Amino acid sequence: MSETPPDPIPATSVVAQPISDALVGGPDDAPFRDPAEQTQTLNFHFSPRTALAGEMERLQNENPHAKASWVVPKVIAALKEKFGDTIGEVVGYAGETTVFVDRAAIAEVCLFLRDEVGFDYLADIGTIDLFTEDDRFEVFYTLCSLEATKRIPLKVRAAAADPTVPTVTKVYPGANGHEREAWDMMGIRFDGHPDLRRIYMPEDFAYHPARKEFPTLGIPGSLPLPANHPDGELQSDPFPRAHGQIPKDLASDAG
Repeated sequence: MSETPPDPIPATSVVAQPISDALVGGPDDAPFRDPAEQTQTLNFHFSPRTALAGEMERLQNENPHAKASWVVPKVIAALKEKFGDTIGEVVGYAGETTVFVDRAAIAEVCLFLRDEVGFDYLADIGTIDLFTEDDRFEVFYTLCSLEATKRIPLKVRAAAADPTVPTVTKVYPGANGHEREAWDMMGIRFDGHPDLRRIYMPEDFAYHPARKEFPTLGIPGSLPLPANHPDGELQSDPFPRAHGQIPKDLASDAG
């Protein structure tokens, strides 16, 4: 008795696959919603508050990566004694303590930490856009004592209406480039900086790309870009296809 062979499984044609499937790995299981018809909402999975009970305390006290170099209680006590109310809240997280400083006193605090305590190296300056009405911006400084192998993070806050912070270049000359980057990307002005020019973007660029209101795909027309080939014209849109346009100087799209 011969067995009936199973029906052959049709081969999947790579050519027949939609180009979007080939790029992103297949269709999404979620039903498609036309953006023109209704607003789409991203699905986020939140942990219930009961599951987070005690989590903050655990993170503040338990960190397998925490190092002794992060613990500087005597330095913080010295700062409070020297500067009083100029030193704001002291926030501990994941084994590291951050000291908030009144922005007007940041250079004076850095000078004290360098000359009196031995924090002779500025490792980094960075910025955070909290996107809030009050104290929208934060500027953080990581100071290190190379001899004592200690480090202390400092933070200052600045309002959106006046995002100005005193420069620390007279204390740490290496802050020059960090502050220029913070001005260029986030729009934080550093009062007293010797040469506060943009470091990445052209001087006449009207925006600060690291701010949260700046679109991920850029702003068409804000920055002329090189053409797609030597004889083409400057492009005004960094991502024309994302905005429904096809560059006219591409031979492959000329039709």
